Amino acid sequence: MSSIIWLASYPKSGNTWTRTFINNLLLDPDEPVDINVLSDLTPGDARKSWYEKAGGMPYHRLSMGQVISLRPKVHQLIADLQEDKVFVKTHSIYGQLHGVPQITMDCTAGAIYVIRNPLDVVISVSSHFGLPIDGAIKLMGDTNAFLDEAPMLGNIRQYFGSWSGNANSWTHFDREKMHVMRYEDMQDKPEETFGAMVKFLKLDLPEERIAKAIKFSSFDVARKQEEEKGFKEQSDKNEKFFRVGKAGQWKEVLTDAQVDQITDMHQVTMKYFGYLPK
Repeated sequence: MSSIIWLASYPKSGNTWTRTFINNLLLDPDEPVDINVLSDLTPGDARKSWYEKAGGMPYHRLSMGQVISLRPKVHQLIADLQEDKVFVKTHSIYGQLHGVPQITMDCTAGAIYVIRNPLDVVISVSSHFGLPIDGAIKLMGDTNAFLDEAPMLGNIRQYFGSWSGNANSWTHFDREKMHVMRYEDMQDKPEETFGAMVKFLKLDLPEERIAKAIKFSSFDVARKQEEEKGFKEQSDKNEKFFRVGKAGQWKEVLTDAQVDQITDMHQVTMKYFGYLPK
């Protein structure tokens, strides 16, 4: 029976990087996989077309209540895309919305949760959504936060909550079926970090293939592709999706007051994941 491996994260935390690695790992190409076809192998759960198929009518005719109630059916449609496992991107919390599970466990095999220091996330969120830093801080503290519909991407409204709420919700997922990756470890020790993910997925692959996938999914490769042919998942609020790709930017960008505000707001979760500034 087919089932989903969720690629979950708060927005701008390394989900696209993870998907790029998985594409290059599984396809084992001679050249880096085109970033504009990532969704072919690792689709997102927010496409309007899924809900139109599940509901049997154009998306604009569906009420928000109907969209929410269709979520389990949508997840089963996605799970059925492949005979075995299918990797699916989501920014949703691991919880319920109006009584409907945001993650349908009946068609779930496991999850990879990608987390990033909120002090750096806020800078990327600010750029991606066209918000001032203080506006991004407010968004990341909003327990009811959502990504509005994205007509250009064909996506529905996505509820992801606050940074802490999103991360904390996924700590309740079955620990034996979930693997957590820190963005900073992906950058500082890629062989160990991505290798651990491959082991979690129980993929028996040679080290050379893993190393090639790491190389082909690097920030520099992705940024070069975006410069040459654009990236269809890019926001219309800024010029680049792949902006800097470096941990620790907050030390040069955020004011002391902004650092204090973020750490006060997310202190418990930051401590749990090792992100409290020394």
